[in-house]
Amino acid sequence: MTKNNIKILAIESSCDETAAAVVENGRKVLSNVISSQIAIHTVYGGVVPEIASRKHLENIDEVIGQALEQAHCTWDDIDAIAVTYGPGLVGALLVGVAQAKALAYALNKPLIGVHHIEGHIAANYISNPEWEPPFLCLIVSGGHTHLAVIKDYGENWIVGHTRDDAAGEAFDKVARAIGLGYPGGPKVQKAALEGDPAAIHFPRPCIDEEGYDFSFSGLKSAVLNYLNQQEMKGETISRGDVAASFQQAVVEVLTAKTMQAAKEFGFDKVAMAGGVSANQALRDAMIKACEKNQYEFSVPELILCTDNAAMIGSAAYYQYIKGNFADLSLNALPNLPLGSKN
Repeated sequence: MTKNNIKILAIESSCDETAAAVVENGRKVLSNVISSQIAIHTVYGGVVPEIASRKHLENIDEVIGQALEQAHCTWDDIDAIAVTYGPGLVGALLVGVAQAKALAYALNKPLIGVHHIEGHIAANYISNPEWEPPFLCLIVSGGHTHLAVIKDYGENWIVGHTRDDAAGEAFDKVARAIGLGYPGGPKVQKAALEGDPAAIHFPRPCIDEEGYDFSFSGLKSAVLNYLNQQEMKGETISRGDVAASFQQAVVEVLTAKTMQAAKEFGFDKVAMAGGVSANQALRDAMIKACEKNQYEFSVPELILCTDNAAMIGSAAYYQYIKGNFADLSLNALPNLPLGSKN
């Protein structure tokens, strides 16, 4: 590849954000357009897959057009088309994959399929341009909680994962239980500011176990049991205390496991990625723990923590320079695994 500045148009539609971006050389974001469906799905208390797919179909052409316009690019300036092909909601993924394949075919551009979680990891390369593998990464989102060794660009080795609920899923379920609604993560964080994180002792699942797997189902159940017991006793429930105490339990488990893994595997570079990495209590705890252990720490800026296409464009660049292209048989894979498991 002799061209110096590689511009990739990236598409992300794995859940309820329709997004498109133009990214140059994997680290420079020329545009990052996100059309959110949160207001629509809030009515239903969570994402409705059929509605998400329909909205992607309605929005995707406009979002791509805006991404090109904001980047001051024409199709002639674009070197490749990248798209998230998994994991995610199958109908939502199919909209983005079909669009990307049509564009790549019509424009005779290379097509790059990107793993959604590899995109989240790559968000660190945008927010911290000097950041490079190898490093340890905690990946926390609504559907995933992983600890992974990032050996190289696109080469990941999973050392721990969740056995049941992901951290973000637990946030959503607890938010619903205490009447905060959807989306759970931001609403629990806001409620926790008015509560005492030491008011209620909830369990810290897996924190003292060997290995680096997580489990949040028991913690969620402990919160539900507490709420039921208080209700049966006729006692007032402080939503702030419940939110703060639950959040503190999640943060302690995630931070402790990450520090244990960094020590065992000899990493002095630690990163976070995924929607839950936007949680301020978790960010503060990880910063403090990394400073204590003298580890370098990276976390994307908030707009790059949640689903977006810039992160997909970043991950795609490193496939582009390896010549790792997809053909028109590329399909949506809703349960696409990440890397290898220890």
